[in-house]
Amino acid sequence: MSSMNDEIRLPSDLGAAIKAARQSAGLSIKELAEQSGRVRDVIYRLESGKDTSLTSLFAVLAVLKLTLRLEPAGLPTLSQVQARFGLDDEDE
Repeated sequence: MSSMNDEIRLPSDLGAAIKAARQSAGLSIKELAEQSGRVRDVIYRLESGKDTSLTSLFAVLAVLKLTLRLEPAGLPTLSQVQARFGLDDEDE
């Protein structure tokens, strides 16, 4: 995930964004867990794109000063598909 403004389409994308935000904030997993009132396993699960509760997700996002915004998905652009699958023009 290259930027916090990238589209998040998969749980693993969300996990990568949360991990990047945590690291950018200079927080350890333990610190984020403590500040969000969660156990470290919840942070590990979120960052790896595994299932956890929405309540936990929002608690972690609040600590990281992040919000969610829902938008119509539409189809990905060619450049998004190429980036996702590591393709270049020669691979087509």
